[in-house]
Amino acid sequence: MASIGHADRARERTHELTRIVLTGSESVGKTTLGLQLASRYGITCVPEFVRDYAAAKGAPLDDRDHGPIATGQMALEDTHMAAALARGDTLLLQDTDLISTVVYCHHYFGRCPDFIEQAAMARRAAHYLLLEIDVPWIADGIRDREKHRVEVQTLFRDTLARFAAPVTVVQGTWETRFATAAALIDTV
Repeated sequence: MASIGHADRARERTHELTRIVLTGSESVGKTTLGLQLASRYGITCVPEFVRDYAAAKGAPLDDRDHGPIATGQMALEDTHMAAALARGDTLLLQDTDLISTVVYCHHYFGRCPDFIEQAAMARRAAHYLLLEIDVPWIADGIRDREKHRVEVQTLFRDTLARFAAPVTVVQGTWETRFATAAALIDTV
């Protein structure tokens, strides 16, 4: 078997894509931090599919929505992954992933369809930045869990642990959050 030279390894690495997911309860700054980090690293951040889905529906989500939400999130991720790989990016940031769908299925309905759980496990990212709820909650017309932040955040922690997902907790001021996230990204 021939050995792989340094140049070959470097070429292989350019085709690897490390996914980092910002996650946590509502109104913890995932979108804001994702955009700041994307700007710092000159990449894009995969947006959260469910936000546009919920706004377009114009009515409360119910358990029939989680299949389309999961499918839409996966399609959005796949499109961004393909584009990132085509550009030669080695990092992909995501403003949430299917683990959020799992968490909210359990939170709202007490269960999550097996296919979503299985897809979330199969698509688990390289690392998760779990943003803590130590910042003010801001209403935006879609968010509705202000009184349940601790409960939902506990579900995120438990689900990430159950999925054996690598996690870094991000907390503190907005500047501290950015510094913590950037320090983690700089090591991957």
